[in-house]
Amino acid sequence: MTTFTYEYARPAFTVDTVAFAGPSSARKVLLVKRGAEPFRGCWALPGGFVDADEPPVAAALRELAEETGLVWEGPLVQLGTWADPGRDPRGWTVTAVYIAEIGLATPMVVGGDDAAEAAWCFADDLPQKMAFDHSEIVAAALHRLDCM
Repeated sequence: MTTFTYEYARPAFTVDTVAFAGPSSARKVLLVKRGAEPFRGCWALPGGFVDADEPPVAAALRELAEETGLVWEGPLVQLGTWADPGRDPRGWTVTAVYIAEIGLATPMVVGGDDAAEAAWCFADDLPQKMAFDHSEIVAAALHRLDCM
């Protein structure tokens, strides 16, 4: 096996999923309440670290199921990548963000893994302070849906 020396910094790689449900006039977003630091007790998008040799979309589906109990078999649409230094107090973290449009019904969800709680929140009444840069990510996802 060949060992490589990298000339450039290597960030941690995460995924986040913005899951929407309900009609566009009363759209809901799936959030989790963080059970661990950083941002313990703050609301966030379901997500987490990508495992070694795991495709990002598989990681997004895994984290969604682990943190909310929602097993989504529909498509995920990539929204974009967030990577600003300082977005995660643990260090430089790059996240690939996906959108899941669940449909009109809001499936039952329950917090699991490192999420203390999971809940559907109306998109126009989200928590004032969310973890990381998740408020910005949700705003970008809503903008994308409104443009489709």
